[in-house]
Amino acid sequence: MDIPEQLLSRGTAVEYAGWFKALSDPTRIQIVSMLARRRQPVTVGDIVAACGVGQSTVSHHLKILGEVRFVLVERRGTSHLYRINEACVTCFPSAADVVMGNPAPAPPPCD
Repeated sequence: MDIPEQLLSRGTAVEYAGWFKALSDPTRIQIVSMLARRRQPVTVGDIVAACGVGQSTVSHHLKILGEVRFVLVERRGTSHLYRINEACVTCFPSAADVVMGNPAPAPPPCD
């Protein structure tokens, strides 16, 4: 069976599915949006205050977002600061375009 050229590779589909799954929760979308707009590292406390949910809930969501590399963590002393992965801010819209069959520019690798 020939695979049409338009079909995404399995590896790409798996990666994109992980991204979409990570964004399938409203709180995670709020966190990504907040970090993308601030463009600077913030503490869990900052995110808790902005989202209005508990610290353990925010930590859980940050873990999921970190697994797909949307969010990066930096250690500064005893503090953990979270920031958006700028490369993935560029990659995600392109991924959505590709899935929907629209042409997209070649995005940078999401490291």
